[in-house]
Amino acid sequence: MRTEVRSSGGGGGMQAALEITARYCRSEMEQYGRCVAASPASWQRDCHRLRLSMSRCAAAHPIVQQIRQDCAEPFAAFEQCLKENQASVTNCSDHVNAFLLCADRVKLST
Repeated sequence: MRTEVRSSGGGGGMQAALEITARYCRSEMEQYGRCVAASPASWQRDCHRLRLSMSRCAAAHPIVQQIRQDCAEPFAAFEQCLKENQASVTNCSDHVNAFLLCADRVKLST
């Protein structure tokens, strides 16, 4: 399965996360994709271990660690908003936008 992760629209931090995953965790992402495709009815259960492997790989990347550090405050505010607005998570769009703006500004210091 070949996954091309490019889009012309927005997406910001989520797009960046997908690109990081595709670039640095390609084998984990491909294994997970094959598992999902092979198990349409039970992929959530059958592919859980592979999803965790892909997540661990992406989380270990320095840019993700930098985003967690630099954007901890807006992310915490977003999580708190979700807890308080479980019935209408759309109330948290300002919080998610603030986090994505922060994530987009993060650069690895070289």
